[in-house]
Amino acid sequence: MARYTGPKTKICRRFGEPILGNGKWLTKNSVPPGQHGAAKKRKTPGEYATQLKEKQKAKYTYGVLEKQFRNTFEEAARIKGVTGENLIRLLESRLDNTVYRLGIAPSRPAARQLVSHKHVTVNGEVVNIPSFQLKPGDSVGFKEKSEGNTSLTSQIRGKNAKFNWLDWNDAEKKGTFIAYPERESVPENIKEQLIVELYSK
Repeated sequence: MARYTGPKTKICRRFGEPILGNGKWLTKNSVPPGQHGAAKKRKTPGEYATQLKEKQKAKYTYGVLEKQFRNTFEEAARIKGVTGENLIRLLESRLDNTVYRLGIAPSRPAARQLVSHKHVTVNGEVVNIPSFQLKPGDSVGFKEKSEGNTSLTSQIRGKNAKFNWLDWNDAEKKGTFIAYPERESVPENIKEQLIVELYSK
């Protein structure tokens, strides 16, 4: 299973944001990684560097490697509408991301592990593909055996109310992907237009 396995705090320091984890070390050491920290970087990064940084931030945020991210972008470009907004919608509709958004797992990597270990079902069927694309109306929950596993169910914290494209039933421990989210509803600090410009070169 292809995924990023390197140091997370180093990535958070590079972007100055807690994109991998809670970012608790940013307050203690927010200097970019490297021998000279911020001193080695140019004061004003070029256009390409700014666009590349934004793409890398999106990749690390959603836990997607380069080839899969490029394929997702190409699919977003084929869909009718604004390519950048389509890209965010496709990333948000991934199964691992939805499991995280529903509050079933504390982080995206944890959600990815739940999915790959066959604990999660979509419309009653076990799906172990983290990149599985959900459609409006799809139901997400635990498989029957996993519902009795307290180590899994104890991590459920419930959906954040601001994620209005999802619905969570606490009694049944199931969530519903209601619709593709609008860009303004997604809290991630990603300038998707810069990614479109990068891939359009």
